Amino acid sequence: MDSGAIRRRLALGLSVLTVSGLFALATPADAHAAAGPCPGRKVRTLPFSTGSVHVYKSGGYVCAATYAKNPGPRRTMSVSVQRRGHNPVPYKDKHREHTPGVKVYAGQRCVRVEGSVGRGSVSSGWILC
Repeated sequence: MDSGAIRRRLALGLSVLTVSGLFALATPADAHAAAGPCPGRKVRTLPFSTGSVHVYKSGGYVCAATYAKNPGPRRTMSVSVQRRGHNPVPYKDKHREHTPGVKVYAGQRCVRVEGSVGRGSVSSGWILC
């Protein structure tokens, strides 16, 4: 093999390593941004006039977070998850984009999820039975 072919192979190998290194550096930030306030897989989206409530499930736990339709100024947002036979676990505060997740252990029980952004709100009724 002549020296020109060796240089080309080294250049190709170096460029592949550089690109893969850049992907490795970019991945944690992207993964963290996509994580959101709740763990698990999304099982429902409950839309309403000023936003939506996203419901996630993971290993018997149900988690919900309220998202504003138009993020912007801080406004009152709420989310609540209630396991059948128990009191609701509410959260209410002012946010720009979304609330933190409210997580409860539901096991195989039905849950009721409620959320609001400003004057708009939604209530699911009993779901995930």
